[in-house]
Amino acid sequence: MQKPNEKIFGLRNLDRDTLIFRVLPRFLLEILRKYFRMEISGIENIPRKGAVIIAPNHSGFSGFDAFLLGHIVQQEAKRVPRVLTHHFWFLTETTAIPAHKMGFTEATYENGINALKKGNAIVLFPEGEQGNFKPTSKRYQLQEFKRGFVRMALETQSPIVPVVVLGAEETHINLKQLKFTKFLKGTVIPLPLNIIPLPAKWRIRFLEPIHLPYKPNAVNDSELVHEIAENIQDKMQQAIEEELTKRGNPFL
Repeated sequence: MQKPNEKIFGLRNLDRDTLIFRVLPRFLLEILRKYFRMEISGIENIPRKGAVIIAPNHSGFSGFDAFLLGHIVQQEAKRVPRVLTHHFWFLTETTAIPAHKMGFTEATYENGINALKKGNAIVLFPEGEQGNFKPTSKRYQLQEFKRGFVRMALETQSPIVPVVVLGAEETHINLKQLKFTKFLKGTVIPLPLNIIPLPAKWRIRFLEPIHLPYKPNAVNDSELVHEIAENIQDKMQQAIEEELTKRGNPFL
C-alpha cells in the first residue's frame, strides 16, 4: 500500500532515487556551469559511440572537475561516461551508493578495462591524486602520469581524448599536500584554504583523439608505454600553457 505522501505527490522509492541522484545533481551542475561561466571547445572530438578514454588534467582537490566533466560529456556529447574516481568514495556504503548512481566507478585497471570492453566512454585522470591534491603553488604543472590509461587503450584498442581544464586550480585553493607514512602509508590528502568554491572562470578544451598505432600485445612493452604517457603529458602541458596565455585574469 502506498504511503499517504506517496499518493499525494505521486512518488515511489524509485522516483525519489531519480530525484536525489539524477534530477538534483543535474540541476546543481547546471548552476555550477553558469557560476563558473564555463567555456567548452572541442566536444566534437569525443566519438559518439564505441569505447574511448577521456583523459583530463586533475586539480582543485574537491572533485568538481570529475562531476562537471561527466555532466558535460553527457549533455554535450550525448554519452554516459563511467568516471573512474578515488577509492575514498567507495569506503562506506553511505558514499558508495550515491557515487555509483552518479556514474562513478572505483579507479582500478580492471574496472576501466571492463567498461571499455562494453563500448563505454570512461573519464580517467592520469595524474591521480598527485594532480588533484597538489598545492596551488604548483598549479597547472602536470604531475607524472600513471601509465594505466595507456595500457587500457592498447589492450582494448580504444582512442584517447586528452582534455585540459582551466579554472579548477583557482576555484579551490590547496595550501599543502599531506602525506601519511605511518598509519595510512601512501595516503595523500589536501590542506584546503577554502571549501566554498571561488567564482573562477572555467575553460575546458577537448583535444583531438589519439589512436595508438600498436597491437594489444604492446601493453607488455613498458618502455613504449612510458614513452606514450610522457608524449601525451607533454601535449597536454603545451595545450594548458596555450590556454593560460589567452585567458587573462580567471576572475574577470
